Amino acid sequence: MRCFSHGAAFLGLASLGQAQQRDIVLATTTSVRDAGLLEFLLPRFERESGRSVRVIAVGSGQAMELGRWGEADILIVHAPEAEVEFMAQGYGSERLPLAHNEFVIVGPRGDPANVRGFTSAVAAFQAIARSRPRFVSRGDRSGTQAKELLLWKLAGVAPNPKTDAWYVESGQGMGATLQIANQLEAYTLTDISTYLTHASPLELGVLVQGDTLLRNPYHIIVIDGRRFSWVDAAGAAQLKDYLLSPETQAAIAAYGREKFGRSIFVPDGAKREK
Repeated sequence: MRCFSHGAAFLGLASLGQAQQRDIVLATTTSVRDAGLLEFLLPRFERESGRSVRVIAVGSGQAMELGRWGEADILIVHAPEAEVEFMAQGYGSERLPLAHNEFVIVGPRGDPANVRGFTSAVAAFQAIARSRPRFVSRGDRSGTQAKELLLWKLAGVAPNPKTDAWYVESGQGMGATLQIANQLEAYTLTDISTYLTHASPLELGVLVQGDTLLRNPYHIIVIDGRRFSWVDAAGAAQLKDYLLSPETQAAIAAYGREKFGRSIFVPDGAKREK
């Protein structure tokens, strides 16, 4: 497995030619990388298939943009509304549930907005907006930012990083955003898996969780090879089948149990949707 950041995203796949076997290109949300899930799952696929996977970890919006240009063979994303639009536009041949976890609101132990224990994420965002402690947004068109913006909208608040000094955009993945929030003693929205993986030595605690609005589903999207002749449809199908196989789904369920005493992703591969 080879990992690439946003700067290495545009790979010119068409120039490699259809006959030459190359790496399968997986464009993925940063959270499954930052939580260590891909590093846990992909080595067995590479050993058993004889294929290498090139991972491009970006926000879900950027991952789908790579798909729109045929610069990836397969995606793992977590922005459901944007995914439905992507499929309706004809860029994907399949959209299948992989797993889910939940978002949580984390913040400094002192909790200046007094949101600890809130059962409503919207009410927590309203309280943060009223007291105006620092809040760090991903600001990267990710699925996490999409969820955050939805929560602000439901809260009746429209924070602007250009005019609101308390509202900061990191432009980074989830792991880096947690580090920035920690340095600023700020609140942020994160998936629980990345938080648990990076919790030490962070001084941020989980303050709000359990709201049904915070459910966080991840889907596999296979890029339509009929649209881009250079897309490795066969390789994408191999990787999709591996990720959704009973063995891999069981591995997803087991991931994190030994270290954290709980699964940090819940497998959804038994479901099927387009």
